[in-house]
Amino acid sequence: MLLSVVVGALWAVLPAYLPNNAAVLAGGGRPIDGGRTLGDRRLLGDGKTWRGTAAGTAAGIALAVSLDALAGRAGAAVGVTLPGFPLVAALGLALGAMVGDVAASFLKRRSGRERGAAVPGLDQLDFVVGALVFAAAGAPEWFAATFTPARLAVVVVVTPALHVGTNVAAYALGLKDEPW
Repeated sequence: MLLSVVVGALWAVLPAYLPNNAAVLAGGGRPIDGGRTLGDRRLLGDGKTWRGTAAGTAAGIALAVSLDALAGRAGAAVGVTLPGFPLVAALGLALGAMVGDVAASFLKRRSGRERGAAVPGLDQLDFVVGALVFAAAGAPEWFAATFTPARLAVVVVVTPALHVGTNVAAYALGLKDEPW
């Protein structure tokens, strides 16, 4: 039972985990805010770009489509039933992850923090909250069947640790300017 909950939760949220990493790799280009400010601060900053957002969303959708094709065989190999991904759920998870990250950037700028400043909690869960909200809005029946309370608890507990670990690795590889 516990194995099924943990594996199912991580499988279901994988398309939300990938977009921000893909955005870092493909980033650069024109900032979403176009350099605009609100008061004396940028709306988002140079780190949130159209190219990164598009690439991250596409990567998350592609992963969901791939996982959907593998769900039956992978689940049988592990002995659990893994959820599939309707396209609207895949889009919700991937785009929602990117929007959650952009929203957190906006909140950081409004609170006076500069690009790259750490905000524990917000930095680790912003993308997951966005992904879950968008997936629930776009595919409510799939969301309710897939993200049971137990699976949601796993996502909320495991995500911060995975987020910190992947960011430290990206920093060590020179892909990020800060390790958070």
